[in-house]
Amino acid sequence: MGRRLAACLNLDDFEAQARRRLPRPIFGYIHAAAEDRHAHDGNRAAFRKHRLVTRVLVDATARSPAVEIFGVRYAQPFGLAPVGLSALYTYRGDCVLAEVAARRGIPMVMSASSLIPMETVARVNPAAWFQAYVPGDRARMDALLARILKAGFRTLVVTVDTPAYPNKEAYARSGFTSPLAPSLALAWQGLAHPAWTVGTFLRTLLRHGMPHFENNYATRGVAIIARNVERSFADRGNYGWDHLARIRAAWPHTLVVKGVLDPRDAVLARDAGADGIIVSNHGGRQLDDAAAPLDMLPEILRACPGLPVMLDGGVRRGTDVLKAYALGAAFVFVGRPFAYAAATAGRAGVERAVDLLAAEVDRNMVMMGVGRVADIGPDCLRPAA
Repeated sequence: MGRRLAACLNLDDFEAQARRRLPRPIFGYIHAAAEDRHAHDGNRAAFRKHRLVTRVLVDATARSPAVEIFGVRYAQPFGLAPVGLSALYTYRGDCVLAEVAARRGIPMVMSASSLIPMETVARVNPAAWFQAYVPGDRARMDALLARILKAGFRTLVVTVDTPAYPNKEAYARSGFTSPLAPSLALAWQGLAHPAWTVGTFLRTLLRHGMPHFENNYATRGVAIIARNVERSFADRGNYGWDHLARIRAAWPHTLVVKGVLDPRDAVLARDAGADGIIVSNHGGRQLDDAAAPLDMLPEILRACPGLPVMLDGGVRRGTDVLKAYALGAAFVFVGRPFAYAAATAGRAGVERAVDLLAAEVDRNMVMMGVGRVADIGPDCLRPAA
């Protein structure tokens, strides 16, 4: 493990390590993006459109990367975005991510598409946020909200950009299926990756039984091998703004809407009572050629002045984090890299990833001559040639 971690010098390095450690279908689930990966690649390309302007001879000894949002002060200006099936690529993955986030003083958003009950994760990290794919059926929606509230979550993130399944082309090419179907190819992948097979899959099976989707509804969902997996998620096509208004009426704490790209939708979310929004295209997993969140951030901020507008998608470096704040982001979330880090070395991998990104943020703040993240603004940016 030490050698694997030593080889990871930035967030991108965890992807290569995870590719070697995970069976091809499991890695393929994390890596998947829609169709030709234009949206995924565009998220990264958006950051390269900007260059940073430095100030010199500035005393940076009292600098701090801490950021406050929704009345909570976090130690770093970035957090862990929700990525589904965490417990499938590292043992008790959601708990691992939650523990590291709690220890490091950063937010972690638990995915609804997780295989560990939300109540378990809330006990590990009472400050974790919960991301919900709220069902379109109102009775089920009300029951799910009651369960999330009872579990102890105080920040609810409602994801709104998944009204239909994306193209499964990427899953098909990697061999990932939903339900996860036993096959000779999958068995061979298990044999070829014994560390994952023994340390994650068999360990989970022996201690906790066959993984189930635990948190999409008020009651336990289906097993990952159940034939009706897709049918159990197929009721969000009728989801509308009236559903969000109903959620706002039922949810007494912080409400965040994730998956907004259009300024008009940002206004509607604000008017429906959202306390904040996350500009996101789902990491490029849903609609190919979707606009990059960073490109849409300024327009959304102009449409909703005063509303906390966060960003998710394409963040890989400390400079990316600072560019997002320079454009007005209230907070920044990072998804795939922390999933890859967890797959690489569990808790130690996630800790290493947090360390690397935090060190880049700190170093870059010194080089830019800024003492607080709040001091970073549009004057710190220039367009790339």
